Amino acid sequence: MTLETVEIKAFVPSRDFELSKAFYVDLGFEVAFSDDSLAYLKAGECAFLLQRFYVKEHAENFMMHMLVADVDAWWRRVEEVGLPAKYAVKASAPEDRPWAIRDFVITDPTGVLWRIGTNIERKG
Repeated sequence: MTLETVEIKAFVPSRDFELSKAFYVDLGFEVAFSDDSLAYLKAGECAFLLQRFYVKEHAENFMMHMLVADVDAWWRRVEEVGLPAKYAVKASAPEDRPWAIRDFVITDPTGVLWRIGTNIERKG
């Protein structure tokens, strides 16, 4: 018996489904599939399912973590598109973390928190 895995996807909530889809496209994802209640969004080999589902307490406690090859390129995208102002979301610039990741934090229009980062060498 082999317990080989192929993929795992989170179902990310959205308060305003169409606004959230637009946010993720502007962030750098592509919509590979969408219907009235679910969208399959991907960037390279990473993907998630955006759902037309919202419970405030759930959404405000939902977090995603995505490792990327170049976190600074992703941050430039955030700045170039003007995501914080365009979608009234919070974002903080990339920082080197003690746990050996350089990452930035951004919330989506629903309040879902994303940490997008790159592995770096541990200092010390």
